[in-house]
Amino acid sequence: MALILTNDGSHSIFSEHFGAAYHSTFGAVTESAHVFINAGFLFKAKGQGGVRVLEAGFGSGLNAFMTMLEAEKSGINTHYVGLEAYPIDINTAAALNYPALFHAPEGERRFLELHRCAWAKPHIQSPYFTFEKRQTDIRHFSEEAAFDLIYFDAFDPQIQAELWSGDVFKNMYRALKPEGVLVTYCAQGAFRRTLKQVGFTIERLQGAAGKFEMTRATKRDNAGNQ
Repeated sequence: MALILTNDGSHSIFSEHFGAAYHSTFGAVTESAHVFINAGFLFKAKGQGGVRVLEAGFGSGLNAFMTMLEAEKSGINTHYVGLEAYPIDINTAAALNYPALFHAPEGERRFLELHRCAWAKPHIQSPYFTFEKRQTDIRHFSEEAAFDLIYFDAFDPQIQAELWSGDVFKNMYRALKPEGVLVTYCAQGAFRRTLKQVGFTIERLQGAAGKFEMTRATKRDNAGNQ
């Protein structure tokens, strides 16, 4: 793995194993803020007392770190579960510049705690944020009506096609509560057709920098798809 600098000044990681970067080279923080925080977390958590988030692709920890900071800023009680089959080592995590970019109190310690903490048990990071990570991928994840929001942040379908199958999104559909939401940077036609076949209602939203569109999908039983 090698660190790269994206266009907004934030780091990403280039995986030699997958031959791809973990984030958009147009801006790692910009993409996460647009796709997962604004179109996902703030959209779904608005007016709610709390929210349960599942991330498929914990990766660098950026989405979890930004969600933690936003949950505390907004006073949103958040339980966050991150799935990751190929965790990065702590030295790589320590080299990432996310804590410095956000100027959060004790940001470096708190960011690294997301990587250091034990697997498969909840950790209370603050009164508003409880974090749990599981060393697995979404093909082996099965819970029912447990989450309000899913961040789907796997490598793109050309790289990890096995994680973009109908069976995977059936699991995601089951994992969501009624009116639960899935957000992802991906906007490919075949992917959206798969979501519709599973039962999701699809929204086409403006993409982050460098992408024309992104996708937000909602679990609405017996609803027609757009």
